[in-house]
Amino acid sequence: MLLDYPSLLVAIGFSAVCLSALLFTAWMTARADRYLLTCAIGALLVVCHAFTYAAYANDPQPLLLCIGFGFLMVALGVLYGAARQFRTGRPPWPHAVSVAAISLAIVLPPISGGYDGISAILFNAAAATIIALIAGEYWRARQDAPVAIAGLCGFYLFIGSTFVLCGAVLVLEGRLVLDGAPSNWAEHLNVISAVIGIPGVGAMTMILNQSRMTQLHKRDAMTDPLTGLFNRRALFDMVGAMAMGREIAVILFDIDHFKAINDARGHATGDRVIALFARALRQHLGKGQLAARLGGEEFALVLGDIGPQTALAHAEAVRTSFAQLAMAELGMACTASAGVAHGQATGRDFEATLNAADQMLYKAKRGGRDRTALAGQDAGEAGMITRPSSSRP
Repeated sequence: MLLDYPSLLVAIGFSAVCLSALLFTAWMTARADRYLLTCAIGALLVVCHAFTYAAYANDPQPLLLCIGFGFLMVALGVLYGAARQFRTGRPPWPHAVSVAAISLAIVLPPISGGYDGISAILFNAAAATIIALIAGEYWRARQDAPVAIAGLCGFYLFIGSTFVLCGAVLVLEGRLVLDGAPSNWAEHLNVISAVIGIPGVGAMTMILNQSRMTQLHKRDAMTDPLTGLFNRRALFDMVGAMAMGREIAVILFDIDHFKAINDARGHATGDRVIALFARALRQHLGKGQLAARLGGEEFALVLGDIGPQTALAHAEAVRTSFAQLAMAELGMACTASAGVAHGQATGRDFEATLNAADQMLYKAKRGGRDRTALAGQDAGEAGMITRPSSSRP
């Protein structure tokens, strides 16, 4: 025997209770994923809507209708805030409150004038719109886990489409005043979509969260924690097997007299110096170029489609920016040396090119530091060595 309409609403409520508990438990085990807590709060508000609207279906009082509509508008506002929180990492409440307040201001006033049918039409339109906005926010973050997010958006849009149908049926029927909860094929489809969609949303949210955690762990394993640059392992994973042609340059940097900085100023200042050098690298990092901290005070750049003079100018720009940042923020003179090497016409592996750049780096340091040495492309000899930046006008 099929369940009646109020019983289906109660079933939605219990489904949402389970979803809220699942999301809250997931948040308890990963407190950094705060959007899970926001989603759990939104699911609890869906529970309140389902039970209140079930009560209205059994006893059609305008106050129950106001409360039932209000709970879902606030719930969807919170879920929209959760979607933005997932995408941006920012607190959800300003957007959640704004969306809820606007939707309540649109949906509830007709009830006070006795036009609960108009209110129901506006309610369905508002619900469908907010659900579409929620799906849109997740879709904008699809690079995190495209398959899981596509599934999540699919469930949201499935539920949202049934709200559109509910509103369309009320418009076609011309029901401006209701004598109770609407009961038609669209309303029953809407309830069934929620019974199916709520567990689906929960499952996709958990898969999405697990996928995101996996990506974060992978990113952490490939990232230097002090600078946020790639680490040595990540650099070799990305370009270690690449054949380096003549158009690819590897630049190796080393901060001059770094041990003396640590000894004289302390390790905290040394860490700031390293962070400043990483910032100088980022200032001159173009699309498709890679920067990494190889360890200690040593950094590497991999540049594609670049000639010797341009690579040399790039190295000099990084060194100059670093010296300026150190003087401006630490009030101390800091310099760096660099070695530049290109691949070969026949192609050579990354490690060989890195070793050639390392030889040029040592040549620059033996030459007095605070300068860049450039290897000739054909023989590997030093094709050019720059003056130290401190000697320039």
